Amino acid sequence: MNSAHITRFCLIRHGETDWNGEKRIQGHIDIDLNATGEAQARAVGQGLEGHSFAAAYSSDLQRAWRTAQIATAGMGLAVSPAPTFRERHFGVLQGITSHEASVQRPHAHQHHLARTPDYDYETGESLTDFAARVTTGLEALAARHAGQSVLIFTHGGVLDVVYRAATGRALEAPRDFKLPNAAFNWLEHGPNGWRLISWADCGHLNRALDEVLE
Repeated sequence: MNSAHITRFCLIRHGETDWNGEKRIQGHIDIDLNATGEAQARAVGQGLEGHSFAAAYSSDLQRAWRTAQIATAGMGLAVSPAPTFRERHFGVLQGITSHEASVQRPHAHQHHLARTPDYDYETGESLTDFAARVTTGLEALAARHAGQSVLIFTHGGVLDVVYRAATGRALEAPRDFKLPNAAFNWLEHGPNGWRLISWADCGHLNRALDEVLE
């Protein structure tokens, strides 16, 4: 296949936050990095040495934006804000842990565990709508940067959608893959769709928490 039609992506989940450590659902709540997260962002920058990107984008939520700014500080690469790659809005579950949700919001919690595609957490975003937002945004970037490499700083939920798009895994299927903080996730997009290159590469990190599973 002609490489001029292929767009290569490196997608990176934000560095660690205190709420990650507490397994608290963040969604659109704007939580900043903790000290470990800032160290992970610096490690991302070191791990990307030798790589070249035509453009960089980041979710505008602080945990992703700060990761992007720290990681790209020595790359001479301007980062563009991209709200399209925000985390999913988890509605009534935002700000609480899964255990708290099971007590306080049992109906929403059951749908959360079941990955019900059309459930929107009463005030949030359905999985179907969220996946459409993410994939439409990525496909637009793939067309804009055909033949180039693109760096994106984003969130665990976004990466969950991207992995499923690249592997044909259903949105409602249980997750059996990792989504660590600050890991490297490489994919390509071309005329035949998505191709996974490598996933959850943490070789540059001392530690990385996985996204909350339940």
